Amino acid sequence: MRKVVLITGASSGIGLALCSRLLAEDDDLHLCLACRNLSKARAVRDTLLASHPSAEVSIVQMDVSSLQSVVRGAEEVKQKFQRLDYLYLNAGILPNPQFNLKAFFCGIFSRNVIHMFTTAEGILTQNDSVTADGLQEVFETNLFGHFILIRELEPLLCHADNPSQLIWTSSRNAKKANFSLEDIQHSKGPEPYSSSKYATDLLNVALNRNFNQKGLYSSVMCPGVVMTNMTYGILPPFIWTLLLPIMWLVWLFHQKPESLNPLTKYASATTGFGTNYVTGQKMDIDEDTAEKFYEVLLELEKRVRTTVQKSDHRS
Repeated sequence: MRKVVLITGASSGIGLALCSRLLAEDDDLHLCLACRNLSKARAVRDTLLASHPSAEVSIVQMDVSSLQSVVRGAEEVKQKFQRLDYLYLNAGILPNPQFNLKAFFCGIFSRNVIHMFTTAEGILTQNDSVTADGLQEVFETNLFGHFILIRELEPLLCHADNPSQLIWTSSRNAKKANFSLEDIQHSKGPEPYSSSKYATDLLNVALNRNFNQKGLYSSVMCPGVVMTNMTYGILPPFIWTLLLPIMWLVWLFHQKPESLNPLTKYASATTGFGTNYVTGQKMDIDEDTAEKFYEVLLELEKRVRTTVQKSDHRS
């Protein structure tokens, strides 16, 4: 039986590269592309099938910044499949990034230059906005929409006899200092992306505590500094050429989920000679905080589901 892999944000950037890499590793897969733009998704499907004609590739329209879209897309997934083997939670945004030129040049001549390049800490700020659901856009897109997707797809993911795996695209930019349980959506700060990625790391830990016994395992992966449509315009192309590593998100595809440490972030790295490898980094995570955050998300889910149900009735 073919393994089924669902990938959010699969029509460009990391998601698109991930699709190609997965099929290069094993073209006896069924890839399901969860994308906002159906025309782009169809073009990606055609390209993937041209290179891997024995694979199966399907499309589900889904915008993780819209809870109504997530619920409808999840229903379509449940109609298509009886189980999911892998769910790559990859879709994300870095809205209107502002490059701090002064911080950049100060960082170049400091001992933190490597850290600055690998995390973008201190040199990027973002202007967030509010979605139609009344939530901060970065929080909903990068984290909460995916949380609702997991909740909707639990029947396809939870099989104690044959584990399924969640794989999050996280970031080295995930900073504990930019996250607060009192403002989980980071509505009052300048770095919502960093906050959302730290929240991803927290949720990863909480999901493992609550779902491992049901046969569902979660891991976070950092692809490293990559040039995508989300980051290309921030710096000149020649700088990205100097920084660009090759990502190895598919490494987790080959691991037994039970053997992975839930408190470790698996990061793609490249040696000075261009050799790619995966390194583990212990996350700055407090497990009690992770559990409290999970409970806050469950409460938020209860509130927003009423809004989603009302919208469905009106439509």
